[in-house]
Amino acid sequence: MTDYHPYMNHSQLNILQRMGIETWQLRQAPLEIPQNAWENLQLAVKACTACPLACTRTQTVFGVGSTKAQLMLVGEAPGFYEDQQGEPFVGRAGKLLDAMLNALGLTRNDVFIANILKCRPPNNRDPLPEEVSQCTPFLEKQIAFVKPKLLVAVGRISAHFLLKTKSPLNTLRQKIHQTSTDTPLIVTYHPAYLLRNPQDKRRAWADLQFIRRTLAEQA
Repeated sequence: MTDYHPYMNHSQLNILQRMGIETWQLRQAPLEIPQNAWENLQLAVKACTACPLACTRTQTVFGVGSTKAQLMLVGEAPGFYEDQQGEPFVGRAGKLLDAMLNALGLTRNDVFIANILKCRPPNNRDPLPEEVSQCTPFLEKQIAFVKPKLLVAVGRISAHFLLKTKSPLNTLRQKIHQTSTDTPLIVTYHPAYLLRNPQDKRRAWADLQFIRRTLAEQA
C-alpha cells in the first residue's frame, strides 16, 4: 500500500488505482503524514476561496496550540475578535476558555484549538451546510496530523457536526462518543453560552472533571 500527499486530487488518485496501486484515504487515520503537510495545510487554509466567506473575512483562523497535543478542542466558527486577530477563542469567551483549561492544569500551548469553519460568518450567524462542507477537509487533516487522544466539541453546533446528530447538547454531555476518526469525543458548553447562562457553569465544571478523568484513562 502507498500513501499520497494530502492535497492529491481525485484524478491523480484514479490514475494510481488504475495502475493497481492501493492508496489510503486521509480520513482513515494514516499512521504517518509528511511533516511539511502542516505548513502546506496552513497555506491552503490562508488561500482558500472555496465559499463566499472568503469575500467577507478579514483573515482566516487556522487554529492554535501544540501539534502534539493529547487534547483537541473544536468550536464552530471564528467570531468578530477571532476574525480580527487570526486566533480562535479570544475576547471574553476566550478568557473563559483559558480558565476552563487552567482548571484541567493546561494552557493553550498544551492543547490544540480549532474551529469547524476557518472564516467568520457575517454577523456571527450559524455556519451554512455548504460552508461546513468546504471546510470539513481542513479540520479532518488537522485531526489526522495532531492525532489527539481526546476531542472536545465546544458547543452545540460543533457537537452536531462532529457527531452527525441533532440531539440536544445536554443529552450529549457526560458521555464518550466515537467519531469517524475513531478518536473519543466529549461534548461541553461553548464559553460564549456560559457567559450568557452562568447558571450552567456548574454543569460545565462537571464536564471538565469528566474530561480530566477520560484523559487520565487515555494516558
